[in-house]
Amino acid sequence: MSNSRLSYTDGSPLPGDGLVQISRASLIRLKRWGGDLPLRAIRVRSGSSGAYLTRLKGRGMEFDEARPYQAGDEIRNIDWRITARTGQPYSKLFREEKERVVTLWVDYRAPMYFATQGRFKSVLASEAAAMIAWSAHKLGDRLGGLLFSEQGHLELRPRNDVRTTLRLIALLAEYSQKTPPASLPEQRREAAGSALLRINRVTRPGSLVCLISDFRDLDTRTENHLTSLARHNDLILVRLFDPLEAELPRAGWYTVSDGRRFVAIDSADRARRLAHREHYLAQRARLEQICRRHGIHLFQCATNDDLPGILKNSLGRQVH
Repeated sequence: MSNSRLSYTDGSPLPGDGLVQISRASLIRLKRWGGDLPLRAIRVRSGSSGAYLTRLKGRGMEFDEARPYQAGDEIRNIDWRITARTGQPYSKLFREEKERVVTLWVDYRAPMYFATQGRFKSVLASEAAAMIAWSAHKLGDRLGGLLFSEQGHLELRPRNDVRTTLRLIALLAEYSQKTPPASLPEQRREAAGSALLRINRVTRPGSLVCLISDFRDLDTRTENHLTSLARHNDLILVRLFDPLEAELPRAGWYTVSDGRRFVAIDSADRARRLAHREHYLAQRARLEQICRRHGIHLFQCATNDDLPGILKNSLGRQVH
């Protein structure tokens, strides 16, 4: 396994820190990188202290109350639930939101604990989430998270305080250090589907939701969840992949390992190499199409890429 372009292992006793797992101390050190990330949050140039002009689909406002419909009210602000219950049209009133909610959805299913070059996808996921968390903390946003695997999920309710940020950082490190049991494809798809359904249910309209995964098992259910989530929120997808997942190496026998199990791969079959490549390209194209269709911001990073540079440069291009 090759060395990363960046080292986060200074003085850390954790074996393989920054490669196959990552320590809390290493994620805390990412504060200097995360603080520079532009999360598409532009301060309002008005007298309204602390508000955001975010370009979010949720209008940067939060629900205040409902009142009977009046001439001139926007149709999109009708509260259909109260209208149906009372038989009279009601409109939602909003007040300016002083804080934005930033929610991290991080994938720790078994295939994330893998790399043939650079660092495990699970390590990159923890690093990406930590950098975004530090950026949200610096901007004064409310930070929350949902971390999941085949064994279930863990939620962190959005709060605006350093304790929440540090708690999330600790969880990101803890999850990266787990030993995932073997799982079936059906279990992995069900875990992702359930986690997407949950994030849809708990996310407030107007939030910034960052989904970090390899998105290998993208299917119609996943697409429907992403479409629903993107309808009222700003979405950032960080797609992680290993070079071997993109293309099999030249003909020969290769042994790959996730640090715990070993698998032998025969890449001598040209048809197999082409099928492998075509499947990868089709899945990537499908995800890119979904993101273009729904205005989702997609960033893609290989396990041997410069993650901080990709996030900083790509987010910067999205803002301008």
